[in-house]
Amino acid sequence: MEPETSLPLTGIRVVALEQAVSAPFCSRQLADMGADVVKVERSDGGDMARAYDGVLNGVSAYFAWLNRGKRSIVLDLKQPRDLAAFARLLARADVFLHNLVPGAVERLGFGYDQIRETHPRLIWCAISGYGPDGPYREKKAYDMLVQAEAGVVSLTGSPDAPAKVGISIADIAAGLYGYSSILAALLQRERTGSGERIDISMLECLTEWMMPPLYAWHGAGKIPAREGVRHNMIVPYGVYACSDGPVIFSVQNEREWRRLCAGVLDMPALADDPGFATNAGRLQNRVELERLIEERLSRHTQAEALARLDQAGIPTGAVNDVPAVAAHPQLAARRRWAEVDSPGGVIPALLPPHNLQHAPPRMGAVPALGEHTREILAELGLAEVEHGV
Repeated sequence: MEPETSLPLTGIRVVALEQAVSAPFCSRQLADMGADVVKVERSDGGDMARAYDGVLNGVSAYFAWLNRGKRSIVLDLKQPRDLAAFARLLARADVFLHNLVPGAVERLGFGYDQIRETHPRLIWCAISGYGPDGPYREKKAYDMLVQAEAGVVSLTGSPDAPAKVGISIADIAAGLYGYSSILAALLQRERTGSGERIDISMLECLTEWMMPPLYAWHGAGKIPAREGVRHNMIVPYGVYACSDGPVIFSVQNEREWRRLCAGVLDMPALADDPGFATNAGRLQNRVELERLIEERLSRHTQAEALARLDQAGIPTGAVNDVPAVAAHPQLAARRRWAEVDSPGGVIPALLPPHNLQHAPPRMGAVPALGEHTREILAELGLAEVEHGV
């Protein structure tokens, strides 16, 4: 492990007034890269994600994932003395990150326009569901709600029933755009000396990821259908049945299509069939083609079909469940699993995928609620007793 001084964000302080997923995911990336992330929490349970479950010896799965490497301070921002401590903390910060409802930090007196003159180098980043203005400004925004608003649910699931994505992709998208925007703002500050305002909308982040189907609608008036574990714009691409189980494979170009026809389906002439020769034709005639593919694959076992696909150079993968991913041989071979401390003891943690060769991430502990209150107040020149902690 390289000394921490080599980490890219060493010396950067982030004050995070955050909870749940989107902002904590953003700030955890900053912590992994060396930033001092001070997580400000309420005394009555702190971040709501702490109480989602207790699967890791009393620690929530979401909280453990999102909050390693941070320092937790408990402050009651409704109390003048704690609000003053927060103001002193913010005066020493490089980044102020928050995902409270729009208007909340302004009511506390820390909106961008309220503090930009006194904090000219501060990077101010807000993450919200729909942005700081517009008719949806006040709407509650949780991940599944935004997945539905952005149209993701309409494209996910089977032809008979829509479904949400099984992970918090709206929150993750917003966290990642917040992280990359903060990095860009830090770089800009090196050039200009000035801070920046960043407003991240979960809806806008997820709608950006929806652009291929939106372009299909704008350009051709077509809405991609829900196709389960098959691609709705590329055919063949997905799960197909063999005699004893499924295989998953992808054909992304005409070279692969020809190899599939000749080497897997034993039907080389099919590659030039006018109805199937292009992806547009295969998409239009997918029912007929996919029925034919499964009829040919039904003559083979799963192992035989995978061997044929590999020999033909067709990309394949495994349809893994959660235990299989936890034991994935590629993750083990690349030594992607580490251990971190937590209030419930040592827990496994996956190395973040930044993969800077000369700056391995700081895999810090998951903090207990208020664990660093005394330490942080002392850094501010404040006594703990003054704040009733």
